[in-house]
Amino acid sequence: MTSAPAQPAETPLSAPFAIGFDLDMTLIDSRPGIRAAYRRLSVETGVPIDADLVVTRLGPPLEQEIANWFPAERVEEIADRYRALYPSYAIEPSTALPGAREAVAAVRAAGGRVLVVTGKWEPNAKLHLSHLGIEVDALAGNVWAEGKALALREEGARVYVGDHLGDIRGAKAADAVAVGVTTGPYGAEALREAGADVVLRDLTEFPEWFRSVTGSSPSRTSGPLEGSPLLERS
Repeated sequence: MTSAPAQPAETPLSAPFAIGFDLDMTLIDSRPGIRAAYRRLSVETGVPIDADLVVTRLGPPLEQEIANWFPAERVEEIADRYRALYPSYAIEPSTALPGAREAVAAVRAAGGRVLVVTGKWEPNAKLHLSHLGIEVDALAGNVWAEGKALALREEGARVYVGDHLGDIRGAKAADAVAVGVTTGPYGAEALREAGADVVLRDLTEFPEWFRSVTGSSPSRTSGPLEGSPLLERS
């Protein structure tokens, strides 16, 4: 009886790989919903909040924004109230950004796993993804900047895509390829100065870039990440 040949030891390139994405202003345009939630919060509390200003600086933890409008002793209380209001006011108006679904599909076509690593409260992030029909393999919320590195490392993320300088810092801390998109508050120059390895206009450019560095093709449905000097980081 002939025994089956021994299977080769799994290598980093043959193991399932992961690509991470930020949520707000990377995969989704949450500005309409966040604006609506802050306006409702302002009505409830009687505290004037410039919601149009708020949505120009999305990214940092919620408590930092709340502290701009409320005294320190109320920040935690108000943040909790905002999170409670969020599902009723912020989910429905928010939309997927151009190329978001195609970017996710490109990772899957190459046999990869899709992560979302976001500063948003995880239950509300999950609601956004479910509402927009964007399926991911793992979700980590409530993390910001370098704090994103732990989730990226735990999932073995090779690449992290985001719109904020904090996202670039998180990717660098995780030793992942930092891909910036200019759909958020920063332009290409600022993202590059922060250390972005690649800058894309938006996620419509992601599939072509991803295929160019992985050797994957639009028709591919499974398989390992192909070798690329950019992605072969230890």
